[in-house]
Amino acid sequence: MMADQLRPQALSAYGNAIVDAPNLAALGMDGVVFDRAYCNSPICAPSRASMMTGLLPSRIGVYDNGAEFPASVPTLAHKLRARSYRTVLAGKMHFIGPDQLHGFEERLTTDVYPAGLDWTPDWTRPLEDRLPWYHDMSSVTDAGSHEATLQTDYDEEVSFRAVRAIKDLARSDDGRPFFLLVSFIHPHDPWEVPADSWRRYEGVEVDPPEVPAIPDARLDPHSRRIRAMCGADHVEISDDAVLNARRAYYAAVSYLDDRIGEVLAALDATGLRESTVVMFTADHGEMLGERGLWYKMAFFEPSARVPLIVHAPGRFAPRWVPRNVSLIDVMPTVTEMAGDGQPLVPVGQTDGVSLVPLLRGEDVDTPDVVLGEYLAEGAVAPVVMILRGPLKYVHCPDDPDQLYDLMTDPTELTNLATSPDRADIVTAFREEVAARWDLEQLGRDVEASQRHRRLVQEALSVGRRTDWDYRPPDGSADRYVRGGDFWGPVAAARLGAAANHDGTERHELER
Repeated sequence: MMADQLRPQALSAYGNAIVDAPNLAALGMDGVVFDRAYCNSPICAPSRASMMTGLLPSRIGVYDNGAEFPASVPTLAHKLRARSYRTVLAGKMHFIGPDQLHGFEERLTTDVYPAGLDWTPDWTRPLEDRLPWYHDMSSVTDAGSHEATLQTDYDEEVSFRAVRAIKDLARSDDGRPFFLLVSFIHPHDPWEVPADSWRRYEGVEVDPPEVPAIPDARLDPHSRRIRAMCGADHVEISDDAVLNARRAYYAAVSYLDDRIGEVLAALDATGLRESTVVMFTADHGEMLGERGLWYKMAFFEPSARVPLIVHAPGRFAPRWVPRNVSLIDVMPTVTEMAGDGQPLVPVGQTDGVSLVPLLRGEDVDTPDVVLGEYLAEGAVAPVVMILRGPLKYVHCPDDPDQLYDLMTDPTELTNLATSPDRADIVTAFREEVAARWDLEQLGRDVEASQRHRRLVQEALSVGRRTDWDYRPPDGSADRYVRGGDFWGPVAAARLGAAANHDGTERHELER
């Protein structure tokens, strides 16, 4: 099961004492909790493609949320299906391109976001020249309660389809094992939550950001670019608005937890729970106002870390794993679990490693390293990360280096890259970056991909349009975001009044 934009810091398994999410708490209590799990790209489509393939985004060309995921790249679903697993997908995966299955035998829902090239960034475009699908600060300023929204419509459908699929799988007599991927959109912004989820935090003291907003002049260049792209540098966000948005985010996590509870209850009711491994994760985190940043797109801990919990008490004893791992490890891990203990992915065909030895509690010498790439909107050149042990190194050819020691500085406030006593470490990281990536060539590849996609998208917009979105026969696909218009469908699906920060109603008839 997957969430979208879920920071692990919002879950009790990772130390949160405020958020009401009992189903995820139970998974963490009886499961294996990976405390230092990271995405490999802090944005949706590249992160999910990396998880499905075990490869970094630059290896497969999925640079951003408008880059095609090649149909010829083997995925986790292909590997399991070739081993006679019944592979089923319910929910969001943000596959871009004509292939909307990528190895899944069945897809139960459409995607909430478009499958076309509409969300292609343009590194040559000034950040202030905003594209219509960019994040903006309305998710923060307008956070609150609604009777119905596009995202609640979607996740209710995902849960319903997943529960029915579990019942169908339980009564199937074909003898095949199953792989079911259930992927929700919550708690992705906009944070428009049902009233019952909102009320769960009535009178609850919501915690402010651990790191208050940092003035632009003191931010690193990439953070400044993200703020400019989101329009954050032109909007005054009050302390009350920050707390209100954080409350809405927590309520969205509670809403997600309810949907997860429905899926788990179906496993229990059908008798499948004891023979099923449940893995829970997310595609990336959420800054949630830390440092004055919102959403994702950065390698800071709230954006780059993800929850990763494996629940199979009869197979793996509950434990806490402090090693650095990442989403590219999911594919080799799941395929080994499905392969009777034998890895199904030869060495060299994945950038990740199997986590099965860590699940078993074995003291293994697996690399304590995570690699990250950010090649999407808000960047002007490739941004890469190497996390080894407690040291996080972030490099972009156009920016000053960043080096943080997460052991002594978990909030990443002290950049050690210019410290004389860390010069040798920075040099070693720079040499490792040069050995792992040709950033000059990668930058050219990304910009060429953007140019080609913009040309193709412009051509495909002339005359009769043929969409690539997966369309279930019930006609539900057109309910969600399609094409380049993100905010129009979101506003059209909204029903009811949002609560102002003072508790009065704010009626939103149109944006």
